[in-house]
Amino acid sequence: MSTVLEQDPAPLRSPPLLGFWYAAATSSEVAPGTMKGVTLLSTPILLCRTKDGRVSAMLDLCPHRGMPLSFGRMEGDRVECYYHGWQFETDGRCAAIPSLVSDSPIDPKKICVTSYPCQDQDGYLWVYMGDSRYPDRPIPPLMRHPLPSSPYLMFQHSQMLSSTLDDGVVGLMDPAHGPYVHQSSLWRKPASQHDKAKTFEPIPNGFRMIGHAPSKNSPPYQLLKWVSGGELTTTIDFVLPNQRYELIQCGSLWVSIRVLMTPITEHETRMDFCAAWNVFRWLPFGSSIFKYFAKGFLAQDKVAMDRQSIGLKHKPPFRLVGDADQQAKWYHKLKAAHVASLQTGQPLDHPLKGPVTLRWRS
Repeated sequence: MSTVLEQDPAPLRSPPLLGFWYAAATSSEVAPGTMKGVTLLSTPILLCRTKDGRVSAMLDLCPHRGMPLSFGRMEGDRVECYYHGWQFETDGRCAAIPSLVSDSPIDPKKICVTSYPCQDQDGYLWVYMGDSRYPDRPIPPLMRHPLPSSPYLMFQHSQMLSSTLDDGVVGLMDPAHGPYVHQSSLWRKPASQHDKAKTFEPIPNGFRMIGHAPSKNSPPYQLLKWVSGGELTTTIDFVLPNQRYELIQCGSLWVSIRVLMTPITEHETRMDFCAAWNVFRWLPFGSSIFKYFAKGFLAQDKVAMDRQSIGLKHKPPFRLVGDADQQAKWYHKLKAAHVASLQTGQPLDHPLKGPVTLRWRS
């Protein structure tokens, strides 16, 4: 049964959620024995990888005089500051201060740089951005990219958007922009829109568009159907704080896509796209075709988000209308429910109570 929704103002944007893992960089960006400075949630972060491959993260600021540690170098398995040569272990503890005399009473080990849990998984370096208001909250496990089988091929692509995290996430789950933003002589046009009905169900920290036949207007899906020779099903999940998963399957063949909206600063978000598949491994030029379509779609999304940012500078009110905008409402309510759960210690009051069918045209 489809929901009937009245117009109402969109909730106010809110800061990115703490207490979650965020993708700071691709794994290939930090080679063994090197380090890299990045910005994540407006925080300067130094990513390090020792020569034996261990990864770590710390605040990219020397506690001595505020010099970004990323201007320095890796000296063995230590980080050496460019300014005065202070050295730090990968857990943030100061190991040496060259200016101290041999009989100095100062113990460098009592000086520390803030460190962050860091993991190398599924092609990304992930950093856990904890919430100091809830120091006893356990660190949640890092979600894996669904990879049903191996071997497989993988493609990663990142691009910066002039967008807040909330606007980026809402754009990520918007089902109605496709015929207008993703136009081509090969696929979607506004005149080709038709009614759609999709059923959603709650999942922990998110919601799922349950298995259904993918769009007939998408050449990549139709190519997959042609290769597989069977009927495709696709399942789409959104999970707090910023992750969208899509798994397309036909028998033993599959394509798994994860898109992350990674908050860099208050008004800058990075879209991290990662696709893995086993279906085109033997098809000549299959990978090239997939990457071509993926980059084309992502470039169109970037243009749309960057253009929208021009209007958002004027802080216009939003009107979320009908079933096409219901996922955006769930996102805002889910985010607020998570914050309330932390504050009260009560289980999260999920805004989606059971299976719901939404209808829209696209």
